[in-house]
Formats: sequence, structure tokens, C-alpha cells
Amino acid sequence: MNRISFAFRSFFSILFGGTLPSDIAQAFGYSKVVQMRPAPAPKPQAGPSDGAVQILSILQRDARLIDFLMEDVSAYSDEQVGAAVRDVQEQSRKSLQRYLKLQPAIDGVEGTYSKVDATDSSTYKLIGKVPASGKAPGGTLRHKVWKVDKVDLPAIAPGSVLAPAEIEIE
Repeated sequence: MNRISFAFRSFFSILFGGTLPSDIAQAFGYSKVVQMRPAPAPKPQAGPSDGAVQILSILQRDARLIDFLMEDVSAYSDEQVGAAVRDVQEQSRKSLQRYLKLQPAIDGVEGTYSKVDATDSSTYKLIGKVPASGKAPGGTLRHKVWKVDKVDLPAIAPGSVLAPAEIEIE
């Protein structure tokens, strides 16, 4: 009786699916049993925003960038804001140079003619009188684009605190 059920199952499986059922193939020695290895557990990957949080943490720790950006500077004179910006800019630049290797993606001088690389549209954005085709051979470089060649960030601290508060004990 078992062979009759195998015959019917095999017939309809081959007719409609094009293959012999694996249990029937094994029962008649047409295939070998291959032990499946469980797939290794995926390694936990850093979230997409972890790098951004690390950069913010570094810029806050070294240059107090977030303190400056969150401050309402409308009450201060231009000279006072300018003095604060100079220090924040210098410390931010040093921090970026320490942890990132940045290079201009278009090696040109702003304000001069630059050719457009038609194969890499992520490198440029056309502005001004853009042709209807959306393509142009070149134009005046208004703003350089930067690319990151190397990232060497320190380990991220647990929690969501970007930089610890400083409390002076008197």
C-alpha cells in the first residue's frame, strides 16, 4: 500500500512541480541526506546613526559646538559672536582632522570653471540656469564637495550623553 501512495505522490509531484518529493527520493536511495548547518548568528551591526552621534560627541567635547549652536546669540554683538566662532571653528577643524581624513571630491578653486563628470552625479548639484535636459558640460564651481577617505572614530560611550557635564568644585 505504501508503494501505491509513493507512486501517486511521485506522479502528481513530477506532473505539477517537476521534481520528485525529497522523502520519496531518500526512501529509494536517489538522494543523500545532507546535514544542514545552522547559519551563524548575524553579528550585531552599529546603527546607522552611531557614527553621527560619535561625531557630535567629539565636536561637543572638543569644541562645544552644540552649546554654541543651541545658544541664542541674538543678544550678543557681532564682535562677541565672531570671537566665539573663531574658537569653535578652530577646535572643530582640529577634531575633524584627528578622526577623519577629508579630501575635496572636485579638486578646483571656488569661483573658477569646473567640468562636470557625467558618470558621477552624486558629486555635484547643478544650480542656476540648468538646461531642460538636466545636463551641462561644466560651470562655475560655487562650493567644493568633500569626501571621506578614512574614518578612525573612538569607541562609542554607552548611553545618549554626548559629552559629560562639567561641574566645578570650589
